[in-house]
Amino acid sequence: MNIPSNLKYTSDHEWTNIKNGVATIGITDFAQGELGDIVFVEFPELGDSFDIGETFGTIEAVKTVADLFMPMSGEIAAINEELDADPSKVNSDPYGDGWLVKIKLSNPDEEGDLMSFTSYEEIIG
Repeated sequence: MNIPSNLKYTSDHEWTNIKNGVATIGITDFAQGELGDIVFVEFPELGDSFDIGETFGTIEAVKTVADLFMPMSGEIAAINEELDADPSKVNSDPYGDGWLVKIKLSNPDEEGDLMSFTSYEEIIG
């Protein structure tokens, strides 16, 4: 199980990488493994704003659909349009080419609510 130590995590299995007030968000290796083969990702619109914990899209696998929850409050600054053509990148590279969205943070202090890799590792066993 790959859990990069430089990222922050949620109990909903999203990861966050924060740089210069922008957070890149994706789902964890654990989550993609549990979902199975990813076939579709539903994205929000550029410029949409979300509060922490709100649903910002869905991710569809062969056998299930899961909601995506915003790990921090912010405005959608970018979506990974490459996933429209190849959603399997979420399976093959969840922390790289399989990222989902980037948000401009509206409340950077929420980073303190996220888990370290060791805390996340504990909840997935």
